[in-house]
Amino acid sequence: MWRRLLLSGLLVAGTALAADADRPAKKARVVVIPVRDEISSAEFFILRRGLKDAESDKADVVVLDMKTPGGAIDTTFEVMEALGKFSGKTITYVNTEAMSAGAFIAATTEEIWFAPDGVIGAAAPVQAGGQDVEATMKLKVVSYLKARMRATSEGKGYRGDVVSAMIDADKELKIGDKVLKEKGELLSLTATEAMKTYGEPPRALLGTGIAKNLTELLDKKFGEGGYTVHRLEITWSERLAVFLNRLAPLLLGLGMLALFIEFKTPGFGVFGISGITLLAIVFLSNYVAGLSGHEPLLCFGLGVLLVILELLFWHSAGLLGAGGVALMMLSLLWSMADLWPNEPFSVAWSADAFARPLLNLGSGLAIAIVLFAALLRFLPKGWVWDRLVVQSASGGVAQIAGLAEDAASGLAGLVGRHGVAVTDLRPGGQVEIDGRRYEAMVEVGAIDRGAAVRVRGYSDFALTVERSEA
Repeated sequence: MWRRLLLSGLLVAGTALAADADRPAKKARVVVIPVRDEISSAEFFILRRGLKDAESDKADVVVLDMKTPGGAIDTTFEVMEALGKFSGKTITYVNTEAMSAGAFIAATTEEIWFAPDGVIGAAAPVQAGGQDVEATMKLKVVSYLKARMRATSEGKGYRGDVVSAMIDADKELKIGDKVLKEKGELLSLTATEAMKTYGEPPRALLGTGIAKNLTELLDKKFGEGGYTVHRLEITWSERLAVFLNRLAPLLLGLGMLALFIEFKTPGFGVFGISGITLLAIVFLSNYVAGLSGHEPLLCFGLGVLLVILELLFWHSAGLLGAGGVALMMLSLLWSMADLWPNEPFSVAWSADAFARPLLNLGSGLAIAIVLFAALLRFLPKGWVWDRLVVQSASGGVAQIAGLAEDAASGLAGLVGRHGVAVTDLRPGGQVEIDGRRYEAMVEVGAIDRGAAVRVRGYSDFALTVERSEA
């Protein structure tokens, strides 16, 4: 019996091994992100979007296809931080140069591969215009960069010393008895120089390998047919979104200003449309630039739905509308936060993630207040303000501003009179008093069609009314 059980077990194990042998090996999922031109906020936004997509798709490897002369050091640190958040393997393919900031970014990745004519190095800090940094400040910056590179390069052979020699002209690079760089110059390496081996056991100075192109690199790394590749394509809409993202505080300010003016005028017109459009531009630019995911879009849509329900169907003393506006503002703030897929809640929803969105929103609010104060100070005395307000308020059949002079002079006599709402007032609409229609608005809440109203006051454009129990 035991013999029979043993034979059965061996047969089952053999069948399982044969099935595993026949099952095709899992292919590595590779995402290639081009890094071109100078390292700037535009390049960072695109690279971040590629890294987030790769994280969401659970890609195994991200390859930076790099050809850059360098760029802004603050943006470089943001790129390095974003690379550190990707949970898979990172590789830089120097195709054909990774100078200055490009060398810092390459040093952050786990492997550095080279095209045959690739070069890397010369990473000393300079000002935005290319001028040397002042001596004292340069000492501080160089010291910080070297420490940052040492921390990034721990456990990666000679990388920390090599990159330090690219940053600091006063550093001598020496391995054993061989001096690779004298003091007084910055280190730059060709592909061949980066692949030279030193020490015991022999280790390459900086590079992992040389490949004629990305296909050869991936073939050497994973074997022919052992991988799938998705290459990030940069679209014109992303370039536009990056540009608009820089203008976020101004667009937010103008949008909030337009909506505030719309709330202060009867009806719905050019200011309301303009305000919604400007806020939508900010929202969509964050979405396209890789900051926002689908969740803020759903939150924004729910907020719009609540506002529509409040205005058209239900009347909840403004509670639904206020909740809808709050959801829209929350989604706008959410869309500007740099949140990463699969990141722990405590890390993702930190103060750092929302520092810049809060600054943008606060700046937008400040811009709106300043512009509104300027409008109150200057425009009401001129024809521009009158034209704008009339255009926004001219949604009704007969505006009060358009009545005959003798009729307009009797508006004061309507205060205290009772009438009926012939349209919904949300907040603007029309009322009928003694058989005559007037444009009217309610200051708080909404009044349904057919409800009794009482006139509380008037302006050049509408009567101010309230619900009446009479």
